[in-house]
Amino acid sequence: MFISRTAFEFNRIPKAQLLKLSKKLLNIRNYAAPRNRFYKKTGILQNEGMFEVTLDQRKLKTPQGNVFRVPSESLARAIAVEWDSQREKIDLSTMFLTGICSTAIDNPGSVNKYQLVDHMIKFLDTDTVLFFSSEEDELYSLQMKEWYPVIRWACERYKVDVKPAHDISGPNISHDSREILRRYLLSYDQWSLSGLSYAVDTLKSVILTLACAERFLSIEKAVSLSRLEEEFQCKYWGRVEWAHDVDMHQTIARLAASMLFVQLSVASKILVKKMSSQAEEMLMP
Repeated sequence: MFISRTAFEFNRIPKAQLLKLSKKLLNIRNYAAPRNRFYKKTGILQNEGMFEVTLDQRKLKTPQGNVFRVPSESLARAIAVEWDSQREKIDLSTMFLTGICSTAIDNPGSVNKYQLVDHMIKFLDTDTVLFFSSEEDELYSLQMKEWYPVIRWACERYKVDVKPAHDISGPNISHDSREILRRYLLSYDQWSLSGLSYAVDTLKSVILTLACAERFLSIEKAVSLSRLEEEFQCKYWGRVEWAHDVDMHQTIARLAASMLFVQLSVASKILVKKMSSQAEEMLMP
């Protein structure tokens, strides 16, 4: 039997030393410990057309030290509520809206809007709802009932031709259809695209993200459709209730945060354009 050198040398370590080492390893954290809440109240202020979140009059900052500045008052208030909902401890892992905004502000990967769109378009090749069962079984019937109407809606809404796959070869999506979807996504600004990209990563689906963003699907329905195969398998093999339920609620919270981010960001742009148009009308003779 082959024994690696590492395993051989590991076996030579005295048991007392191994026990001491294992205790140290158990005490190592793989994540940052939640901080104690250090502020009493949250607020927002306007600065040069943007909105900032404050914690006891101190400006909130991103992980890279940038001032937490967003384009929408409603978005700033939503983030303030997220911080206000933290009780004794500040658990950043539950603050999805803050996380999306921080990423949009810091842009750690230095990506532009074209790169964000390309990232999402690549998801079409592995889109959750574009891979059907290879046999006309119970799962296939369920996919046809639940997924196919969403695919048909997307084809009609964006005038594209998207055919789901029934094997590992992948879905059939023409170059023209990809370009149509790409141009549509590019109609959003980079700020909103950060939220859409977060949603695509959450659902592993461009189709479901667009259907949710355009309110064809509710948050809960989109998440349910993204987990359709998993829930189908759980029906036969059983489920670990606490694990599956926690994962589902986490996904719902992530998607809800991304959709709120997009909707409030888009609403702020529409409001600015409307106010500009009204101002121009008032100046006209």
